[in-house]
Amino acid sequence: MPKSKRDKKVSLTKTNKKGLENKQKVIEDIQGCAEQYPNVFLFSVENMRNSTLKFIRNEWNNSRFFFGKVSVMKLGLRNAEIADELCDMLEGQRGLLFTPNDKETVVDWFKEYSAEEFARSGFKANETVVLPEGPLSDFSHAIEPHLRKLGMPTKLERGIVTLMNDYTVCEKGQTLTPEQAKILKLVGRPLATFKVNIECCYTKEDGFEAIKMPKSDKKSSLRKPMKAKDKLNLKNNKTSKKTESKSKEAAMMEIIEASDSNEEDYDDSGSDEDMEASD
Repeated sequence: MPKSKRDKKVSLTKTNKKGLENKQKVIEDIQGCAEQYPNVFLFSVENMRNSTLKFIRNEWNNSRFFFGKVSVMKLGLRNAEIADELCDMLEGQRGLLFTPNDKETVVDWFKEYSAEEFARSGFKANETVVLPEGPLSDFSHAIEPHLRKLGMPTKLERGIVTLMNDYTVCEKGQTLTPEQAKILKLVGRPLATFKVNIECCYTKEDGFEAIKMPKSDKKSSLRKPMKAKDKLNLKNNKTSKKTESKSKEAAMMEIIEASDSNEEDYDDSGSDEDMEASD
């Protein structure tokens, strides 16, 4: 294995007992995977979504994903004596894939797959979205004040939520506000794309290799996000089996009032409870 000058030693002492135990487990898991699997790939993620990364993990159930504290993953790799070049590239929104599959299989699979996602606040809009004047039949009359609170020029006409004029939700190149992100989610307009890019790999047979992902020949998607009304219907169907106490208006209110929560980055260290935010 290639050897080069080591980076400064990573310390795990500045953490509580439970946190230290979790980090030590991740390090041990990475070391174990380095022994078990012949290939490790370093990947980066565009528009990270925890649920989609879990979906990919299920598709690759013969492999192991790690996506969490960069410093901890680096220490695991170094203890396993994985190539320094790969460790040096492990920065930011990047993770590790240990797999028995070869480079061609991995690159081809991730080249073809992406997933549409609803954009969050801070995302730079890649298109202009304009809602036409007229009725918004998907929304309950009780929600109309909250739509106005989000900035939409709405009113009630015979009990139907109605846009008083054409409304530009966002313009191409504009950085989305929390209100704009919520409106786009409510009207079912995903602007972001979740994508995994393979950056480099280390194989026991060939050593370290940088990888340039080829562009996909076709557009495909793992899944499409649900519209707010579909989520509402699904939620209501589940709720009706348990209790009828929550109204449709209350369920829609939850969607509107929900903050732009940043999903925790995914770290497959054996349990969904072991997820940690990335450095």
